[in-house]
Amino acid sequence: MTFSIYNFGCKVNQYESQVMADLMIKNGYTLSENKEDAHIMIINSCTVTSVSDNKVMKLIRHLRRKNPDSIIVLTGCMPQAYPTMSEEFLQADIVLGNSKRAELPETVSSFLSDRKHIVNIHKYTKNSDFEITSVSNFEERTRAFVKIEDGCNRYCSYCIIPYARGPVRSKPLSVLKSEIANLASHGYKEIVLVGINLSAYGQDIGTHLCGAVDAVCNIDGIERVRLGSLEPERMDNDSISRLSKQDKFCPQFHLSLQSGCAETLKRMNRHYTPDEYEQIVNNLRTAFDNCSITTDVMVGFAGESEDEFSQSLEFVERIGFAKVHVFPYSQREGTTAAKRTDQVRNEIKAERSRIMIEACEHSRQAFLNSQIGRTEQVILEQLDSNGYWKGYTKNYTPVKLQYSDGKSGNIETVHIVRACEDYVVGEYIDKFCQ
Repeated sequence: MTFSIYNFGCKVNQYESQVMADLMIKNGYTLSENKEDAHIMIINSCTVTSVSDNKVMKLIRHLRRKNPDSIIVLTGCMPQAYPTMSEEFLQADIVLGNSKRAELPETVSSFLSDRKHIVNIHKYTKNSDFEITSVSNFEERTRAFVKIEDGCNRYCSYCIIPYARGPVRSKPLSVLKSEIANLASHGYKEIVLVGINLSAYGQDIGTHLCGAVDAVCNIDGIERVRLGSLEPERMDNDSISRLSKQDKFCPQFHLSLQSGCAETLKRMNRHYTPDEYEQIVNNLRTAFDNCSITTDVMVGFAGESEDEFSQSLEFVERIGFAKVHVFPYSQREGTTAAKRTDQVRNEIKAERSRIMIEACEHSRQAFLNSQIGRTEQVILEQLDSNGYWKGYTKNYTPVKLQYSDGKSGNIETVHIVRACEDYVVGEYIDKFCQ
């Protein structure tokens, strides 16, 4: 039988989708070349916003109409966060919580035996363990995402994810080393360490995120190690100093901001002020040559006044981010912010999004312009239809170049000559002619 996977959401979900694909293949199933023709369709959901939920439910309805005899599996954060949505879940044949991914093949087998609807969702507890999983490859990727942490203890007032993911749990270093060594043996040169609250890695097992970075950097065959999204206040001076000593570490930091206004951050239950965030950015830029700082910014959070939005906008413009993901606040049932009576109207959110995005586009262009004239190492990823190779520098600047001898996965020396709207153009430098 064939299967397909539809992935929604973050890099952690991408990793977990690969885990499920590996499990299915090991149990005799075949990945379908055409997603909508598969016998089994697995939907790995995201529930970070109501928009995410709507996309998932729309896909389920579409697949049910398109292929009524297929088996639809719904898993991921949506059913885990809202296990009582039974009416909606009835459109899926199998509903699995986040802690039951490893049981996917046997659950499918059970359904095939009697075709009875299955819901298997277990609530996380403070004693929940990290689910030990591993991958050996990523389809059509030159870098591999590896989940090393799950769960979150922060309970930001707008966020449902702690309910969907449970408490902080960390992958043991011995398991991580084995998984990375296996990926290196399959030719992967770049590893991205990801987690739900990646900065909290190790606090439950007596280690630290820097320990995970050190472990991966020390594995033969791995040339680059980068980190997923980070909580800024965890980037203290000791961590910054330790990371800066690793030659393989990539100086790209996605520091979640959410707002540049102190009062808004308080209502969000964030654990830093704009001044503290700015100092952390300055410390990173001092410690790492040509590092890039990217972030997420929410507009229209409950109670956000025009003055608060203006403060956030001014802060974002002052920092000069390399790239920003801007999104409007979305009420999530079950969070404290959703109960507030001072919600911002949708039309105001839309206008603030437009203004913030425009400002961030200027910052993006300024960053790309700052890369002109630099000579950087680029991992080639794919060749486009115009004959240009696309790849990324260590600080995750997208580069395009023409190089007839290029090969996916190779690391080449490139001189950056100009900046376009969302990438830079480079020229290959023959290292033997330098």
